[in-house]
Amino acid sequence: MPDFALSPRSGVEQVLLPGTHGARTDEPGVVVALRTDLALAFVMARKGKVEDLRQRVLDRFGATLPMTAQRAEKSVGLSFDSLNLIWAGPGRWLAGTSAQAAASLEVLLRNELSGLASVVNQTDGRSVFRICGPRARDVLAKGLPIDMDPRVFGPGDTALTLAGHINVHFWQIDLSPAYEFAVPRSFAASFYEWLFAASAKYGVLVRAA
Repeated sequence: MPDFALSPRSGVEQVLLPGTHGARTDEPGVVVALRTDLALAFVMARKGKVEDLRQRVLDRFGATLPMTAQRAEKSVGLSFDSLNLIWAGPGRWLAGTSAQAAASLEVLLRNELSGLASVVNQTDGRSVFRICGPRARDVLAKGLPIDMDPRVFGPGDTALTLAGHINVHFWQIDLSPAYEFAVPRSFAASFYEWLFAASAKYGVLVRAA
């Protein structure tokens, strides 16, 4: 099992070591990668401004702001290829993009949504894991207290829940299935420890960031 000694920052980059771990199998059941190319920002609608904010997002980005537990992705053709808007509770969303400079997303959203929403940079506050593989759903069902059946939770769906004892915000990317988990950075190593323990018997492939 990997050594989970932590660094002062979070430690996850030191323990999420590329390679195959756990049981030796012909095909690893779970594939894990740490997303290091993301910029994230938390968007909170001002009081009474949800509908105005929704219209502003549609006008400026051509994207529909999800009003339920959904994820929307839109190619916006600005300084980054696409913008993800992920429901994070009533009047709240997590915005993400693969922009190289985290500050550029925060500045853009602050400017475009001025007067309608508060924007908080979350790039350094969250670690985002991409999890896929033929046994990914089985592994997640061990620790998530929600129904992971594909008839209930599918691509575009998102949830705020617990993985073991850790608060997580996750969403499904595609039918493979592939998921992304946004975890508070201070709990990132603990999250991977839980994930590894739940996945080890299936074999775990950690891909380089």
